[in-house]
Amino acid sequence: MFRGKFDTTIDAKGRTSIPAKFREILLDTFGDERFFLTKSSPVRLDGDQVCYGLVIYPYHEFLALEEKLKDGTALGLTVNQLASVRRTILVPAVECVADKLGRVLVPNDLRKTAQLEREIHFVGMQNKVDIYSQAVWARVCEQDEQNFPVDSAALAGLGL
Repeated sequence: MFRGKFDTTIDAKGRTSIPAKFREILLDTFGDERFFLTKSSPVRLDGDQVCYGLVIYPYHEFLALEEKLKDGTALGLTVNQLASVRRTILVPAVECVADKLGRVLVPNDLRKTAQLEREIHFVGMQNKVDIYSQAVWARVCEQDEQNFPVDSAALAGLGL
């Protein structure tokens, strides 16, 4: 599983390096060096403000997600919600393989969507990796502080 946060950079042409630890996990845990890079689910901030990051899905995890979204109404989504999820996550997805040095080219449209400029963060999220710009990551952390379930029985059940 993907764990931890790694800070790195992206250059003006959109090249960045996937952290070595995450490349190892792609091969060792998920059995494939291929992955899909796509837009994340929207992150709601104050008011109606929304921002995005990017997500790396291991190849077979993404294929499983596509299968689940074939009949998303079984997941309790309305037809309109399902269409929005497909357009947000599936449409911009690109299949990638890092080169021998671990570099990958992030397409321009995805860079713009996620506001990736120079400093970026790779964040392990169990079966996927989130990628955020420095500014968006700071806002996500603020939101997490507000949303964290303090004094939750569920957290106590987890031993937290």
